[in-house]
Amino acid sequence: MLDGYFGHNNALQMTQQCGLHLISKLRTDATLHWQPTSSPKGPGRPRIYGEKFNPRQTDPKYLISTEMTQDIRTEVYQMNLRPRKFTTLLNVVCVLKTYLTTKQQSHILLFSSDLALDAEKMIDYYSLRFQIEFNFRDAKQYWGLQDSMNVSKIPVDNAANLPMFMVSVSAKLTNTFRGENTHYSVLDLKSHYRGLKYLDETLKILPQKPEPIVIEEITQHLVSIGAIHYTQPELNPG
Repeated sequence: MLDGYFGHNNALQMTQQCGLHLISKLRTDATLHWQPTSSPKGPGRPRIYGEKFNPRQTDPKYLISTEMTQDIRTEVYQMNLRPRKFTTLLNVVCVLKTYLTTKQQSHILLFSSDLALDAEKMIDYYSLRFQIEFNFRDAKQYWGLQDSMNVSKIPVDNAANLPMFMVSVSAKLTNTFRGENTHYSVLDLKSHYRGLKYLDETLKILPQKPEPIVIEEITQHLVSIGAIHYTQPELNPG
């Protein structure tokens, strides 16, 4: 699944060379054609383009669903169309919104190279685009994805997969802390485990370990250093 910026033939060819299907979005003014309904009458190359597709006048037989929300009617159509700037037939989903009070219309065009993918799944998958972008944002901001300078295959795989793995791990750990602090963030999580690491290294060099209650108080203080959302612990001097 790629952003609409990559909704073009080059991205599609790249995806298919990897043995995958592409889901993306077309421009609203993309030129799409139905498949030709008539066979060629003479010699020459057979036609590949039929009539031009009009998203505002789609045959009702391609209607998948209709939904009414206040004064907005949302219709979902699905059909196989051939774009002018693509080399293959595409599975296209047209989401047409009609504002009943003003009669104005707007539409979006989703597409996939998987001709068997149903409209509902295509819309659901594309709706995950923002979550995917957030995952990459977190991987770059918190876990070093943007700092990778590798060029060979194995180091690139490691440099890409480890930050994405840490995004999933940190999300799981953060949820456990949010039971006590709903604003707990990744920065708080990093501060927590950084403090635990400092404590562990410090205890290794001490000739004698402090009492457990003292270690617990020191731990509370160390894990709060650098955190964004925390309650400053009250240390007992005695």
